[in-house]
Amino acid sequence: MTRKGTINDLNIDFMGKTKLAGILSASALVICLLSILIRGFDFGLDFTGGTLIELGYEQPAELSDIRAALETEGLNAGTIQYFGARSDVLIRMAPQEDAEEDSAHLSDRVYRTLSKASAGAIELRRVEFVGPQVGEELREQGGLAILFSLIGILIYVALRFEWRFAVGAVVALIHDVLFTVGMFSIFQIPFDLTVLAAVLAVIGYSLNDTIVIFDRIRENFRRMRKGTVLGITNSSINQTLSRTIVTSGTTLLVLFALYFLGGEAISGFSLALIIGIVIGTYSTIYVATAVVIWLGLSRGDLMPVKKEGAELGALP
Repeated sequence: MTRKGTINDLNIDFMGKTKLAGILSASALVICLLSILIRGFDFGLDFTGGTLIELGYEQPAELSDIRAALETEGLNAGTIQYFGARSDVLIRMAPQEDAEEDSAHLSDRVYRTLSKASAGAIELRRVEFVGPQVGEELREQGGLAILFSLIGILIYVALRFEWRFAVGAVVALIHDVLFTVGMFSIFQIPFDLTVLAAVLAVIGYSLNDTIVIFDRIRENFRRMRKGTVLGITNSSINQTLSRTIVTSGTTLLVLFALYFLGGEAISGFSLALIIGIVIGTYSTIYVATAVVIWLGLSRGDLMPVKKEGAELGALP
């Protein structure tokens, strides 16, 4: 009786496609960098400062009518969007020239204006104010958080494996971060603190996936006495493929549910994680591992170091 093949029996030549993957990655990163430099980000209230107002209508509201009512009173809202249902509205007001207007009277003016324009009652549910100075500090601290996390990962992987693996892991993580935030820049998706938190989570997820493959590569280099570097690397990736598919697949199922059903509050967070996990799974194979091989990995680099006098100590 013959055993049917399983996913663990696959022998896909991942490393044979590294040149094509490199061209695609380089092209995508150039587009993302150009968008970041030219278009920038649609920073949310957390980074720009301003006032956030959440309103609840009795009946579904039209965003165009809300914007028109505000403009008649000289109130230019930065963003008006639904916050879940069509009766829940979220308004983000850009910082005003008069700081006192921001903190004390702006939300009241908005509420009174929209109450007059609406046929039904409106509930003022939440008002948040963030000063421009606080927003600027958050941008700087967010960038430093990503930088320090990459430095810490570089040190950790170098100590656990070998410097080539550390460089490969960090290059892949930089690739993931640039691609994820680049998508937010290209499509001008609002970028707030929840998205920044998701980017940091992507770094951790991608690193975990990379470490699993690196561990298997090191194990196979010591176990397989015959075979080329590319052959052993391909075998290692194929052996961990089922784990990668199951882990990424189940995580994405949850994230898609959060994105489509979780409402506006976590849509940016879940979208950043969806992008990051997809690109992180790709970069683990075609960026991190490819960079390690390009740096000249050999079997001797992963062999355990023999202690001096170990052979003499084993003699009776």
